Amino acid sequence: MTEREIPRGAILQRDKETYAIVPRIPGGLAKLENIKEIVNVVEKYNIPIIKITSGHRLALVGMKGEVVNDIWQDLKMDAGKAVELCLHYVQACPGNAVCKYGAQDSLGLGIEIEKFFLGMELPAKVKIGISGCPFCCGESFVRDIGMLGKKKGWTVVFGGNSARRPRIGDIIAENIEKEDAVNLAKRCLEYYAANGKKKERTARFIERIGIDEFKKSIL
Repeated sequence: MTEREIPRGAILQRDKETYAIVPRIPGGLAKLENIKEIVNVVEKYNIPIIKITSGHRLALVGMKGEVVNDIWQDLKMDAGKAVELCLHYVQACPGNAVCKYGAQDSLGLGIEIEKFFLGMELPAKVKIGISGCPFCCGESFVRDIGMLGKKKGWTVVFGGNSARRPRIGDIIAENIEKEDAVNLAKRCLEYYAANGKKKERTARFIERIGIDEFKKSIL
């Protein structure tokens, strides 16, 4: 491997010698076989760091570039996006599948919506937070797109951010059915993709064009 080659799905680390990878775990819901495969590669390749990320994923950190492709082959998992201009992850709380407070199926919606938007080209990275009740454990108001479940349906939020310039997202619609929430999220992202500037996150996009103009265009 030459100095300029970056292994598939790998992120060069601070030491300029080792890499990190982030296997894709839809909705943060890991399967038993995923856990076994991760444990196997950590032991086999002596990976020094396993980090639980804010996006409910496991980052494997500290391997040399020449073994990254072999690790992916052993994992049998897709690479989670970490630096590309696209959907990075969908963060979802347990919802009504197991949580006594859950009003809606946030896990099911999270997995469905990740499949729906996977691979969509966008102006900047996008993170989605799905919460099954008003406690908002999916951090829906500080994600590019947020969905919040209540007894009467879903609330859809757009333009949130938790980074250097935090922004609480704007409520676009409330008490709507799941299919309507997915379709509304689609219209939001399509409009953002068509009108956003390169590397302009949704929070800065809404600040630039105004929430009233955005709502008028997608509702």
